[in-house]
Amino acid sequence: MTDLRIPEKKFRPEIEGVRAVAALLVAVYHIWLGSVSGGVDVFFIVSGYLITTTLLVRLEKTKTINYTEYILGLGKRLFPIAYTVIFVTAIAAIFILPRTTWGQTIPQVFSSLFYYQNWQLANTAVDYLADNSTASPFQHFWALSIQGQFYVTWPLIIFLTYIIATRLFKTALRKTLLGVLILIFTSSLIYSVYITEVNQPWAYFDTFARAWEFSLGGILALLLPYLKFNKVITFVIGWVGLSIICLTGILLPVSDVFPGYAALLPTFGVILVIISAENASVLGVHKLLGSKPFVYFGSISYGFYLWHWPLLVFYFAFFQTETVSVFAGMMILVVTFILSVISIKGIESPVRNLNNKLQKKKLSGALLAFMMPVILVGVSWSLYLSEIQASQDNASVEDYPGARAISESLEPAPDLIPIPDAVNAKTDFPTFYAEKDCYTERTEDGVAKCSYGETENPDYTIALVGGSHSGHWFPALEIIAQNQNIEIELYNKDACRFSKDDFDGTLTESCMDWNNEVIEPLKQDPPDLIFTTANVNRNEYVPEGYLEMWREFEGISNVFAIRDNPRMPMDPPVCVEETPGECSIPREEGLSEEAPWETTENIPSNVYFADLSEYFCTDEECPSVIGNVLIYRDNHHITATYAKTMAPALEEKIMEALSEIIQ
Repeated sequence: MTDLRIPEKKFRPEIEGVRAVAALLVAVYHIWLGSVSGGVDVFFIVSGYLITTTLLVRLEKTKTINYTEYILGLGKRLFPIAYTVIFVTAIAAIFILPRTTWGQTIPQVFSSLFYYQNWQLANTAVDYLADNSTASPFQHFWALSIQGQFYVTWPLIIFLTYIIATRLFKTALRKTLLGVLILIFTSSLIYSVYITEVNQPWAYFDTFARAWEFSLGGILALLLPYLKFNKVITFVIGWVGLSIICLTGILLPVSDVFPGYAALLPTFGVILVIISAENASVLGVHKLLGSKPFVYFGSISYGFYLWHWPLLVFYFAFFQTETVSVFAGMMILVVTFILSVISIKGIESPVRNLNNKLQKKKLSGALLAFMMPVILVGVSWSLYLSEIQASQDNASVEDYPGARAISESLEPAPDLIPIPDAVNAKTDFPTFYAEKDCYTERTEDGVAKCSYGETENPDYTIALVGGSHSGHWFPALEIIAQNQNIEIELYNKDACRFSKDDFDGTLTESCMDWNNEVIEPLKQDPPDLIFTTANVNRNEYVPEGYLEMWREFEGISNVFAIRDNPRMPMDPPVCVEETPGECSIPREEGLSEEAPWETTENIPSNVYFADLSEYFCTDEECPSVIGNVLIYRDNHHITATYAKTMAPALEEKIMEALSEIIQ
C-alpha cells in the first residue's frame, strides 16, 4: 500500500525565526501589556511538527524508538537550563518575594522540576481561596510542563501506531498515523471547546485541552509535501501568518478565551508561515524569519522564555510596583538576553554535546547533578516553613490575645511579630476547606453539607450558610460548639452569598442555583439558627435579596445575621511585613456610620443581628492587627487565628440569639 510522501529532509531556519518571534512576543506582552500573546500556542504546534518529524524518521530508519536514548537526548536539551533557572529563582525568591507568598511558591519549585506545574495551576485557578495570590516566579513553567508531558507521551503514541499499522492492520504507517492524529486533534479540540466554555481557568492549563495543538503540528508534518501553492499565494499567506502570530494577543483576550477554538488563530498563523517557506518566494516571510539574527535568537529562545518571567516578577516585588516603564522593560529584556546566551553557551551546550550511546552514565549523572541542588533548596525551604508554622502553634494567649484584648481587656505583650506570621497568613483559613466534600466550589453544582461539633445529642443546631464571609467565622463557631454542646451544619459555596438576588450579575448562575437548592435541606431539617452575613462590605443597608431569603424561614428557623467586616485597600499580611505602621484605614472607610439594619425597612421577624465591629475598628481607625494577631489573611477575609480569638465575644451574641428562638 502506498504511503504518504516523505518530505525533503532539510534545516528549516524559518522555524527558529518563529520561535524567536514567539518568545519575544511572550516577554513583551507580559512586560508592557500585562496580557497573554498566544506565543506558547506557537511553541506547541512547532513542537508537534518537529517531534513528529524526528520520531517518524527515526522509526522508519530503525523500526523502533529507543525510549531511554530518546529521554536522555530530550533531557540534555531541556533539563540543564530549566533546572538552573529553577534553582536560581528559588534562591532569589527567598530574599526578594514577600514571605506571604512562600506557601504557594515552594510547591511550585517541585511542580516545575517534575513537569506538573500546569495541573497545579489548574487547581489553584479555580480555587477561590487562591484568588489573591501573588504571581509566582515559576508560573510560566505551566507551558513547559505541558510540553514535557507531550514529549514523554508522543513517542509512545507514534510507536503504538507503528505496531497497529505494520502488525495488526497491515496499513501504511504515515497514513495510519495521519488518521490517529486527526482523531486526537478532533477529540481534543471538541473537549477544549467544551471545557473552555464550562471552566476556562481550568481549561487554560489542561493538557488534554491543548493536545490538539501538538497533533495539528504532526498533521502539518505529514501533509506538508502536498501543500503546494504558487509564489504569489505563498508570499501573501506567509506575511499574513506572521501578522496573525504577532497580533493574536491584541485581537483576542487570550487569557480569558483560550484554548478552545480561539487558539486556532495563532496555530494557523504558524501553519501559513511554514507552508509559505516550503514554497519560497523571493520576498517571502522566510527571508526575514530565516535571517541570521532571527535564527540566532531562535536558538536561545528557550532560555529567553525561562528567564524573562522570574526577572519580571522580581522586578515587581523589589520595586513594589505593578507597571514597568519603557526603560525598565528594555533592561529586563537585555538582562534576559544575556542570561539566555550564558545559559545556552555555558550550561546547555557542554551537556548537549555528550554522546547518548557512549556516555549514558555520564549523561545521567550530569542531569542528576542539575536536579539535586533544586531538590535540596526546595526541601530545605519547606522544612524551614514547617518550623515557622510549628513555632506559631505554640503561641500563648497572654502574648497574642487578638480580639480578647478587647473583649477580656487583656494587655498584649509589646514588640512581638504578629501571628499568623506572614509566611502562614495566606493559608490561615478554616479547617473545613481541607475537606473538599464539605463545601461547594465556585464552579460546582449541588449542595454539600457537613456536620461539626456535637453531632450525636446537641442542645442546639446552627447552620452556617453562605460564602467565604460566612465561612471565615467557622473557627470561632467550632470553639463555641464545643463549649455549648452545639452542632454546626455547614452549607458553604465559594464566591456566593445567601441571597435571592444576584447583585446585578455579581453572583454567578451556579451561585443562584445553589441558593435555590439549599432552601430545601434547611427546611426539611430546620436548625435553631441560620448563621450568615447581614450586609456586604460597608453598605449602609441590608440587601433586599438577603431579606427575601430570610423570609423563607419565618416560623421555621431564626436567622443570626452578622455585620460584615471592613475591606482593606492594601494586602494586610504584606503591609504588616513590609510597612507595619501604614496598615490602618479611617473607620469611615471601613464601616458605615450606622449599622445597616438601622436604615433598612421590612426586616423579617425571625432575624437577630450581631455587630462585632468593635473588634475590627476603634472609634478612629480600622487596623490590620489587634492584640498581636493579624486580622486579615487577604484584604477582606479574616484569619482563622483571629476568628478564634473572637469566639468569646461571638459566643455571647450566639447564646442571646438562641434564647430568643421562636417556639
